[in-house]
Amino acid sequence: MAVKIKLKRLGKIRSPHYRIVVADSRTRRDGRAIEEIGKYHPTYNPSVMEVDADRVAYWLGVGAQPTEPVLAILKKTGDWQKFKGEPAPAPLLVAAPKAERPSFEGLGSDDDNKGEAITQKKKAEKKDEAAAESAESTEA
Repeated sequence: MAVKIKLKRLGKIRSPHYRIVVADSRTRRDGRAIEEIGKYHPTYNPSVMEVDADRVAYWLGVGAQPTEPVLAILKKTGDWQKFKGEPAPAPLLVAAPKAERPSFEGLGSDDDNKGEAITQKKKAEKKDEAAAESAESTEA
């Protein structure tokens, strides 16, 4: 029986997530697997690649053959180089933690007049102008 290390597709139509699985080479892509040994989420930025290095080393040692996409993932994580006895690659890029966004209540805390309009209403302006005009005409 030929054993392959391949990707099993999960997720919605435009949001693929993959599991790295060990399966018989004759099974279908999303079919029955012998063992799940990792995860791959390509849509995240940066993409997430989690691999159980001990299990990968075991299955490669027993003779399991990785498919091309899995081989690329194993090369990025360094598990393939460890198996072949080559020097390790550069470390993977890790996502920076996101800064917390200020809350809505915290944004307006420096205003003393909460709930009041900033601009005057138009009617009040007209009344003020009319009062000023009447005051000028009475003075003159």
